[in-house]
Amino acid sequence: MSLRNRFLSSVGLTAPCLALMALACAPQGLAAEASAQPQPIPLPLPPAVPAPQDVPFGSTIALSVDGTDLARHILSMKETIPLPTRIAQKGGDFVLLYPMWLPGNHSPSGTIDQLGGLTVKADGKIIPWLRDTVTVSAFHIDVPQGTKQLEVSYQLLTPVSPKVGRVVMTDTMENVQWSAVSLYPAGYFTRQIMVHPSVTFPAGWSYGTALRSDGAGAGSKVSFQPVSFNTLVDSPIFAGKYFRKFDLTQDDKVSVTLNVMADQPQDLAATDAQIQAHKNLVKQANLLFGSHHYAHYDFLLALTNKLGGIGLEHHQSSENSGPRGYFTHWDKTFGMRDLLAHEFTHSWNGKYRRPDGLWAPDFNTPQRGTGLWVYEGQTQYWGYILAARAGLMTVPQVKEALAEVAAVYDNRQGRQWRPLIDTTNDPIIAQRSPESWRSWQRSEDYYSEGQLVWLDADTLIRKLSGNTKSLNDFAKAFFGTNNGSIVTSTYNFDEIVKTLNAVQPYDWAKFLHERLYNTSTHAPLDGFTRGGANVVYTEKPSDYIKSYSDLRHVSDFMFSLGLTVNKKGTVSDVLWGSPAWQAGVTRDQDLVAVNGVSYDPDALQDEITTAKNKDAAPIELLLRDGERYHTVSVTYHGGLRYPHLEGNTQLLDTMLAPLGAQKDAAGSAAGK
Repeated sequence: MSLRNRFLSSVGLTAPCLALMALACAPQGLAAEASAQPQPIPLPLPPAVPAPQDVPFGSTIALSVDGTDLARHILSMKETIPLPTRIAQKGGDFVLLYPMWLPGNHSPSGTIDQLGGLTVKADGKIIPWLRDTVTVSAFHIDVPQGTKQLEVSYQLLTPVSPKVGRVVMTDTMENVQWSAVSLYPAGYFTRQIMVHPSVTFPAGWSYGTALRSDGAGAGSKVSFQPVSFNTLVDSPIFAGKYFRKFDLTQDDKVSVTLNVMADQPQDLAATDAQIQAHKNLVKQANLLFGSHHYAHYDFLLALTNKLGGIGLEHHQSSENSGPRGYFTHWDKTFGMRDLLAHEFTHSWNGKYRRPDGLWAPDFNTPQRGTGLWVYEGQTQYWGYILAARAGLMTVPQVKEALAEVAAVYDNRQGRQWRPLIDTTNDPIIAQRSPESWRSWQRSEDYYSEGQLVWLDADTLIRKLSGNTKSLNDFAKAFFGTNNGSIVTSTYNFDEIVKTLNAVQPYDWAKFLHERLYNTSTHAPLDGFTRGGANVVYTEKPSDYIKSYSDLRHVSDFMFSLGLTVNKKGTVSDVLWGSPAWQAGVTRDQDLVAVNGVSYDPDALQDEITTAKNKDAAPIELLLRDGERYHTVSVTYHGGLRYPHLEGNTQLLDTMLAPLGAQKDAAGSAAGK
C-alpha cells in the first residue's frame, strides 16, 4: 500500500470510500429541499505522532552542517540516521520532527518556514516523505523493509535581510543554532538521542560554543564530541572572521570563556579593566549562588549591526549581541550591559532550576509558562544586581535603570484589566510580534514588572529580618543545590513559597498572589519606598535614558507627550491615555513637522518646554499615515518629564554592593 493510501486508510478513508461519499453527497435534483442536503461532518484526525518515551534511541545520529554559503545565506545539512531494529526489520512509518518549542523562547517559534530541499534516501534511492497535516513539523517516511539507515539532506534558507527575519549569516559572522538545522526521530525523550555533530566554517574563521571538538575534523571542518540532542540544541555556535577569546576562569578552575566576534577587528579592542569587569561577573555570580551548574561556560558575544540581535540562555553558554562600541565606547554603551549578567544567571535560574510547566521531554511538546515571573522576572532582577556588583554598570547607572523600569510599569495602563500572571502566556499569544498599543495590551511584562516584584520581596526580607537576611539567601538556597550538576531540577509555586518562608517567615503566598493575580492601577513600587526612595520626574534625562535611547535609536517623550520617535521620525510607541493618544497619534505614523517646522528631536523638546506656559497653544503635529497627511493638536503643559530616584537610596546601595570582603577596583574603573 502506498504511503498516501496507508495514510487515508488509517483515518478510515480509501479511494472507493471517497467515491461513495461523493455519490452520497451529490445533488438529488434542483427541486430538492435545502434541509435534505447532507450536512458536513468533521474528518477524523490522522494518527498522532508517536509520543516521546524515556528510552534510548539506540544509535548515534551523524549531523553535518555546511556554513560556507555566506552570499546566499544558506546552511546545508546532511544527517545519517540509523534506524531502530523494529523499523529496520519490518519497515513502516518513521517520523522525523523539526524542533518547534524552543527553550528560552517559551513558544512554538521554530523556523520551519525556512526549511527547504528535504530529501530522504536509503541505499542511494529516494524515499518519499509526507508532512503531517496536523503536526506540520512532523515528516512521515514510509521505510522499506530491511533499511538500516536513512540519509537525509536539507537546507536552512536563512533570512537574507532583516525584512525577512533575524539575520544569522553575514560576510563576517554566523550564528548556528542546532534547533534550526536538525531533525530528530519522534517517540523518544531527546535526552535519549545521541548526535555526533560537525560544522564546516568559512576558511580562517574562529568559533565559540559549549561543544567540545573531538579532533577528527580537517581544514575548515570542525567535528565535535557526541552529545545528547538536548545538549546539542542547548549548545549554539558563534563563528566569525574577527574573533577573540578571553579567559574569565576563577579560583575554582572551572573554565569560563568570553568569545567575542565583531563586524570589524577594531571592535575587539578590550582593555584589561573591561575584561576584569567580566571576570567579576563570574565571581559575583558564584558568590551569590554558591554553586555552578556547568562543566565549563562560554559567553558568546557578537558586536554587530549586521547580525540579528539576540539574548538567549543556555546551560553552559549564552548567545548575546551588543553594539559595535561595546568596548571602544564603554562610557556610552552601558545601557545594555546587564545582558550578559541576565543570560549568565539563567544557567542557575531557568536551565538548572526550571518551572515544571516549562520542562518538556522533547522540542515539540507544548510548554506552559506560568512560572516565567521567576524564570525571567527574578533573572531580570539579578541581571541588574550582578551588573552593578561586577562593575559592568556603576551603581548610579543601575539605580537610573531601575527608575526607568518603575516609571514604565507604573504608567502601563493595561495593568488595569490584565494581571501580571496572564502576560506569561504572551510568548505563545504574540510571539514577540509588534503590538499597536503595548501599554494597554501589555506584553511580556513578567520580565521587568517581575523584577519589581522581586525587588519588593528583597527589601521586605531585609526589613523583616533586621537586615540579617535578603534575597541573596533565597538565591543560594533555591539555586545553589547540587553543585556541578547540569541536570534540570523542576519546581512549582509551593516550593518557591516554602523556600522564602525558610529564609524569612511571612505570608509569601498572599504576597505573591496579590502582585501576580490582581489587577492594579500602579506598579509594585514598595521595593523603593520601603527604603525611603521615590520615583520623581524632572526635565533632564538620566545618563541611562540617554544611553538606552541612543542604543535603540529613539527619542523618548513617553512621560510627557506620551510617545517615542525613532531616528527616521516614525512614531514607534504611544502611551495609552496620554496627551498624544488623546489627540489621535498612532504608532508607525511619520512625524513630519512640529508647529509648522520640520521635525527633529531638539525642536520637539523646545516646543514641549515652551508649552509649559498654561496659556500656550496646543502643540501641532503634522503626521503622515501612508499617503494621507493630517494635523493633530496635542494639549499638554507638563514640560519634559524623565524618571529619577530621589530620597534615601542607601538600601539600594547596599543591595548593589559587591559580595565578598573587597570590591574589585578594576571593575568599578573599567571605563577609565
